Amino acid sequence: MHQPDRVSLREVAPRDGLQNEPPVPTADKIRLIDALSRTGLSRIEAVSFVSPKAVPQMADAAEVWAAVEKHSGIRYSALAPNRKGVERALAAGFTAVEVVVSASETHNRANVGRSVAESLAELPDICALAREHLASVEVIIATSFGCPFEGDIDPAQVARIVEAAEAAGAGRVAFGDTTGMGTPRRVTDLLDAVGTGLPMLMHFHDTRGTALANLLTALDRGVTEFDASVGGIGGCPFAPGATGNVATEEVVHMLHDMGVATGIDLDALIRTAGLAQEIVSRPLESGVLRAGPRTSLSPKP
Repeated sequence: MHQPDRVSLREVAPRDGLQNEPPVPTADKIRLIDALSRTGLSRIEAVSFVSPKAVPQMADAAEVWAAVEKHSGIRYSALAPNRKGVERALAAGFTAVEVVVSASETHNRANVGRSVAESLAELPDICALAREHLASVEVIIATSFGCPFEGDIDPAQVARIVEAAEAAGAGRVAFGDTTGMGTPRRVTDLLDAVGTGLPMLMHFHDTRGTALANLLTALDRGVTEFDASVGGIGGCPFAPGATGNVATEEVVHMLHDMGVATGIDLDALIRTAGLAQEIVSRPLESGVLRAGPRTSLSPKP
């Protein structure tokens, strides 16, 4: 398939990244989002509206959102697990919300405390509520490429959730490789099974080192929207040893060398990955953060 000229990346470090770290001060969250907003990114997942008891890392979501710089041309979004979370996101002023549903029954119960059917039954009401507020809804299908509890996931299961999301009025769907079980084969199998007119996005974790290969496979199949996390921060509590999301700077570094535009300033992104590393107070996994871009030269011997 013809290589696309441009790819759209959504930065998820402020939510998916920091949600999986020990609680970060509100001021540091604001610093990170503001720095990301100055890199040329056009989409940023800023916060999630979840139970503060379940996820204390996001207890200050409304406070963070009220304080960050809002740049024109950037689409900021918030994640929510249910209608109550969507209501909070809309009340805070978001016009783009993401609702997560797992393809795996076991993971959905562990993640949001209810069955897949219960999550799907709420979707039409959520989409109608969002329309009243002139907001869009994206359905993120977690464990699309495998579940840490159930193992392989039949792509037909994912396809059925896509159909339910489209029928409910969602504007786009995303496929989450929640614990890094995806491989190029699994990406191909899923795309073969899913038929939809909705825009599609892929969310890859690099737990087992396959994220960039998976991204390239999806790119070859015409997918042009991807999630990534600066510095590769994030992970999943259900994946022991998980290294987190694919690093945004690694994706941009690779795509730019392929001649695929992202609109993102790689140098600014690497500096922001350094800020993320400072904020979480530990070395991050990103090779581009560690070694610099491929054009970085060493002194001659």
